[in-house]
Amino acid sequence: MSSTYGTLFKLSTFGESHGPAIGVVIDGCPAGLDFDPAFIQSELDRRKPGQSRITTQRREADEFEVLSGVFDGKTQGTPIALVIRNTDQRSKDYSHISEQFRPSHADYTYHAKYGSRDYRGGGRSSARETAARVAAGAVAKMLLRQQGVQVQAYVSQVGKLKLEAHYQDLDLSRTEENAVRCPDPEMAEQMFTYIDETRKKGDSIGGVVSCVIMGVPAGWGEPVFDKLHAELGKAMLSINAVKGFEYGSGFAGVELYGSTHNDAFFTDEQGQVRTATNLSGGIQGGISNGEDIYFRVAFKPVATIMQDQDSVDVHGQPVTVSGKGRHDPCVVPRAVPIVEAMAALVLADMYLRNKAAQIAPAGSPVASQT
Repeated sequence: MSSTYGTLFKLSTFGESHGPAIGVVIDGCPAGLDFDPAFIQSELDRRKPGQSRITTQRREADEFEVLSGVFDGKTQGTPIALVIRNTDQRSKDYSHISEQFRPSHADYTYHAKYGSRDYRGGGRSSARETAARVAAGAVAKMLLRQQGVQVQAYVSQVGKLKLEAHYQDLDLSRTEENAVRCPDPEMAEQMFTYIDETRKKGDSIGGVVSCVIMGVPAGWGEPVFDKLHAELGKAMLSINAVKGFEYGSGFAGVELYGSTHNDAFFTDEQGQVRTATNLSGGIQGGISNGEDIYFRVAFKPVATIMQDQDSVDVHGQPVTVSGKGRHDPCVVPRAVPIVEAMAALVLADMYLRNKAAQIAPAGSPVASQT
C-alpha cells in the first residue's frame, strides 16, 4: 500500500480511523525552519470534526505530538514525526457492516485487493487519514511562507449553488467567517441551509473547492512526467471523495479559439515578464510562469447516507445496508484545509527540486549562497 508522497519534501502517513492514532513522518524538510506548533494546531482545527451541525459529530480534539525532528523551535533536517491520538471512536457503529459492502465506499475494492479490510469507519480508507496530511501541509506552508508563497482555498459550489465570481473579485479573507468556508456571506448562508436540509433528509450532497496559489515565481515544476499541474492533479485526486480536477480555464477552455485563449506576454514596470491574461492558470509547459496558480476540485456526495441501500455481502448475497455512525452530509467545508495542505506539499517539493535545476556560475550571487 503506497502511503508516501513527494521526491525531496516527502511524507508518509500512517494509522486507521478507529486505531489508537494516526500520524505522519516528514522527510526532507530543511534544517533551520522556524517550527510553529500553534500554526499546525490551527490548521488541524480547521479540518477537525464536530465544527457545526453540518459536519460529522465525531468529537476529536486532533491535538498533535511532535516525536522527532524538532529542537529548540527549529527543524533539524531529520525526519519529523507527528502523531494525533484518536479519542472518540465508536467502532460498534460499524459492526453491522463487518461483512457488507457499502455502496460507493472502498469496502469491496479493499476486500478484493487485500482479502480483508478494517470495517471500523473504513480503516485506512477513511478521510480521518487526511488529518495527518493537514499537519504535514502546515509544515510545508511554513517553508513556503519564507518564499512569499500563499495558498488559499474556499468553497465555490455546493450542489447546484455556485459562485460565479472569479477569485479576484472575491474577498478571500472572509472565507473563515462561516461554517461553509465560502467567502461570499450571502451564498454561504444559502449553502449552509441547503446542506442542513440535506442532512435532515438523511442524504448527502457534493461540491467544489477552488484554490489559488499566489507568489510562486516562474520556474517551479518539472517537464514531461512531473509537470506542476500533473502533480497538483495527482495530489488532489488522492483526497477522499474527489472526482475531478481542473486548472486554469479547465474544461471551459475548449469553447475558446486559440487567439482568445493564449496569454500574451508583456514586461511590467519592474522589468518582470507577465501575462496579460491568465487562462493558463499560472502554469505553462508544466512549469510555473509567475502568475497566480488556480484550480478547482470536485467532491462527490458523501457515500454514507442515513438511508437503506441495496448491496451485497462478502459471500455475494443481497443485503440491505443501513446507514449508521457520524458522517458529513457535505465534505467540502472541511475539505478546504485538506486541499490547501496537499497543494502546499506539492509546492514545497517543487521548490526544493527547483533549487537543483541550475548550476550557478562561480562568483555569482547564487553560487555564493550555496
